[in-house]
Amino acid sequence: MSPLDIAVRDTPKGPVVEVIGDLDFDTSAALRALLETLPLERGHRLVLDLARMEFCDSSGISALIAARNHAHAVGADIALAAVPAHALRVLRVVGLDQVFPLHPDAESAFAP
Repeated sequence: MSPLDIAVRDTPKGPVVEVIGDLDFDTSAALRALLETLPLERGHRLVLDLARMEFCDSSGISALIAARNHAHAVGADIALAAVPAHALRVLRVVGLDQVFPLHPDAESAFAP
């Protein structure tokens, strides 16, 4: 298992949160806690860049849903970028590919 590392960069349209490593029971609380500190505003888009996410269990999926709820609570939007095949399969099985906008990379997630 890989430890979780989270990198955040701000853009004029909203923050990009890069999830690196395993998003699981042991690490998902760190993502949830970080989300509460983000300067997210109405009209922004929160982008979760999952290109380097190695593993995601049900707790990780719950953290993604919590991110969506947090964004919507402040009137912001959310998108997932570069979702790895293993996570995309799970998102499709549970129908979350219909809930989250999916983009090939973080930059395209901000495109009009």
